[in-house]
Amino acid sequence: MKYHFLIPAAVVATVFSSALYSAGTLDWQRLHEEADAMSVAEAEGKTLKEPFLIEDLYKLGLVYLNAHKDSEAGEVFKRGLERMPGSFEFRWGLAEVSRRQHKLDESEPVLEELVENYPGFAPAYISLAYVRYTRMDFTGCVSLAYQVLEMGRDNVDTSNYTRAYLLVAGGRGMLAHYGGPISKLANGRAVLPFLKKAEKLQPDSPAVLFGLGSFYFLAPGIAGGNRVKARVYLERAVAGDPLFADAYVRLAQVYKAEGELKKYDECIARVRQIDPQNALLLDMESSACKFICISLER
Repeated sequence: MKYHFLIPAAVVATVFSSALYSAGTLDWQRLHEEADAMSVAEAEGKTLKEPFLIEDLYKLGLVYLNAHKDSEAGEVFKRGLERMPGSFEFRWGLAEVSRRQHKLDESEPVLEELVENYPGFAPAYISLAYVRYTRMDFTGCVSLAYQVLEMGRDNVDTSNYTRAYLLVAGGRGMLAHYGGPISKLANGRAVLPFLKKAEKLQPDSPAVLFGLGSFYFLAPGIAGGNRVKARVYLERAVAGDPLFADAYVRLAQVYKAEGELKKYDECIARVRQIDPQNALLLDMESSACKFICISLER
């Protein structure tokens, strides 16, 4: 006699789904786009009850990153990696959290491996480009960002494509700063056009506003520098993202240059509260000024 067992459809779906996720990849481009349009509450709501899609867990990690909830994002990406072993998307998430926590030695080798083995995964290129910038490897930063742009707009989510323009602009700006006359001319002229391309994609993005504000503050007048514009853009950046530490540092420098020392102190206090290990803050306070700053002397 043969016995036939009826397996519930939900169990079949769960088993099939687990096998699929362990063997395949996520539609990361779509998930990044969707996460950018979600609130923390909305993203959390999708993962409160089991079962939930692994995609919703990944989006929750992204939403936490957008909200500067880096520790929470790290826990989410760990959970995702447990459910989807070997996933390069969740591995990237953990590496990005480490980068944001200033653990570059921990983050960098993971990102390098991801870039080598998953050449179409733009987020890893962007994260590694930020690492290169922080390490003052501006040529490497620009190269990685250009590779993202070469992937084509249709193959990269909007935010990471925008960041690629910003990284090219920032990296070439630093190359102009440290380079000779030819570099200053070639790289310096390229900065604003790339910033404008980023602005066209995401005009209200705090990252774009920060990039434009930094340009107008740091560029010499002959190259388009304008302290009034710098202040407007940077104030909009911190208004749009009250936890944007880099923007507060640059805005503090603008206030100092204008003699508004109380506002300068308020901005610096805010950065120390948000991110006391912020690279721009430490660079300015040490007077190293590797990333260009003004004197702290009053």
